Amino acid sequence: MDVASKDRLRAVDLAATVGISVQQVRNYVELGVLPPVRRTASGYRIFTTEHARALTVARRLAEGHGWSRTREIMAAVHGGDLPAALAALDGGHAELDRERAEIRRVLGAFETVLAGPPAARPAPRHGARIGEVAALVGVRTSQLRLWEERELLRPGRTPGTNYRVYDEAELRAAQVIALLRRGAYPFEIIAAVLGELRTTGSAQRVRAELGRREQELHTRSLRRLRGSAALHDYLRGRGDVG
Repeated sequence: MDVASKDRLRAVDLAATVGISVQQVRNYVELGVLPPVRRTASGYRIFTTEHARALTVARRLAEGHGWSRTREIMAAVHGGDLPAALAALDGGHAELDRERAEIRRVLGAFETVLAGPPAARPAPRHGARIGEVAALVGVRTSQLRLWEERELLRPGRTPGTNYRVYDEAELRAAQVIALLRRGAYPFEIIAAVLGELRTTGSAQRVRAELGRREQELHTRSLRRLRGSAALHDYLRGRGDVG
């Protein structure tokens, strides 16, 4: 048996190496996730150990980058467009960098909230009017209306007169917005803070949850790093990089 024949794999054996179906193997070839295949004179596909390596790399990449980006990366590699593959890879790492920066900014915003002044006195039983809230929070009524337009505040309305009324939760939200705006936080960060507060009701719990998300982000980053390392080894084995 010559070297070429020793290197050959059946589609069923290739599929079994990562626990997928033969049809998935064929799909990966069509999508460019696997290198192009040659065929025998009778039309059978010829798979080799290179396809097995590509499949292993693709699975490792998918663990960190997801299948959509993995298909893009591997198709670019097998299409001979290494710059496009690297650009897609860099895009995945850049996404994590943006997520990490946003988590840190939101965490910083919560530290500002937790270190801020105590909450304003409770709103009246039937809710506070916009002028009262403005005076309690230390802003103009026009700012409260702007924050409502941006969907940061959700005041109720009185029947008949349609006057705005703010319950204790909305009064606290107005104070949080004012505090963070004084700290120069952008509206998108403030919206994230309020969204978390409305979900959990506790700044301390939100801070703990964001810390958990940050740790999960570290895990995802390591997975992407492993995928990138596997791709580098694959490219080096193909002679695409030194």
